Amino acid sequence: MCRMIGFILFWIAVGVALSLCFRSSVTRTLLAIILLVCGFNLFCK
Repeated sequence: MCRMIGFILFWIAVGVALSLCFRSSVTRTLLAIILLVCGFNLFCK
């Protein structure tokens, strides 16, 4: 279950990171970084 949640968080973060191309904000950048790290850690655990 952790692996699936990590996979989902990772791809949500990728979507948020792609949306940064259109409008940049500090909150969106932090959200993308946090989701990428959490998703990667959960998926690879």
